[in-house]
Amino acid sequence: MQTITTTEALAAFCAEAAKQPYVTVDTEFLRERTYYSKLCLVQLAMPGEDDDSAALVDPLAGDISLEPLYDLFRNENVVKVFHAARQDLEIFYIDAGLIPTPLFDTQVAAMVCGFGEQAGYETLVKRIARQQVDKSSRFTDWSRRPLSEAQKKYALADVTHLRKIYEYLARELEKSGRDKWVAEEMAVLNDPETYVTHPENAWRRIKTRNNSGRFLAIVRELARFREAYAQARNIPRNRVFKDDALVELAATKPATPQDLGRSRLLLREARKGEIAEGILAAVEAGLAVPPEEQPKPNDSRDRMQVNPAIADLLRVLLKGVSEREGVASKLIATASDLDAIAAGRRDAPALKGWRGEVFGEEALKLCDGRIALCVEGSAIGTVTL
Repeated sequence: MQTITTTEALAAFCAEAAKQPYVTVDTEFLRERTYYSKLCLVQLAMPGEDDDSAALVDPLAGDISLEPLYDLFRNENVVKVFHAARQDLEIFYIDAGLIPTPLFDTQVAAMVCGFGEQAGYETLVKRIARQQVDKSSRFTDWSRRPLSEAQKKYALADVTHLRKIYEYLARELEKSGRDKWVAEEMAVLNDPETYVTHPENAWRRIKTRNNSGRFLAIVRELARFREAYAQARNIPRNRVFKDDALVELAATKPATPQDLGRSRLLLREARKGEIAEGILAAVEAGLAVPPEEQPKPNDSRDRMQVNPAIADLLRVLLKGVSEREGVASKLIATASDLDAIAAGRRDAPALKGWRGEVFGEEALKLCDGRIALCVEGSAIGTVTL
């Protein structure tokens, strides 16, 4: 089992990997105490049947540079294979400003190939590689050194089994002609904006029932301050103050340190110093936002004239298409897509690209009354009217 701790050894491994058609990649990281993930281990494997063509890269070892790995990530002749890649890609984008290309996510490919929604790595290992995953080291502290043999074995399995999974899924996609579908799905993962949280947009993730413009303006300013503070100090946003405290502050509108002291939900550390000053400044800024600049709630669904009967029919059609095509229904269309189509909108993602080919065209025909649903044995079908 090869563990790479020097830049020279990493360069040698990556030079060999650059001669291969693909390399499988995974990471181990910690994020409980930081805003950004702390990279603790990188696992790599070239095509092969054993562990000799795989390696563990220790980014915490001395002054090792990951630049040879990043050069490999830039090499467009080698496919970089991940499973559920988003968090891994965020680490590399934040650290080096790059996204590996070309990219293949086996979780997305498995959904296209009929393995269900959010196909887990363990499930794919069992069904494709015919192996079992040892889960005993899943929740260990990957920043501690030395790593145990059990940890190393667990980590390496994340990329060695992935080789068979990738090869199987790639063959299935080529046979079915759906490799282009997966390529379309990679667009989100290849977009740098996927991995960046802009403080001015942080308020959109806050759940609240109060939709008044003034209240949301304060929420926006508090969320902006919290996100910027957490990013600058690399601490979790909830260590600044939690969502429920943010909503409470937006409702109570504290103006003085004494007002902060009366908060039920605010952490003690947030009632003084820079955080307290930031909270009071954010509330003041939110109150000063003129009505025309106050944020608007996302009530697009409420404003849509959704025909519930058509929406129900579209759900039945989606189930039938999902079973017929062997593709996870969630990947084809979301509930909001179906509501939008039922409301007469024609810009839903389910009407574009490969989704439009397998589902969208039939969905529009159903809405227009050109086809009807029928039962064909145990399957859902359609008949032309």
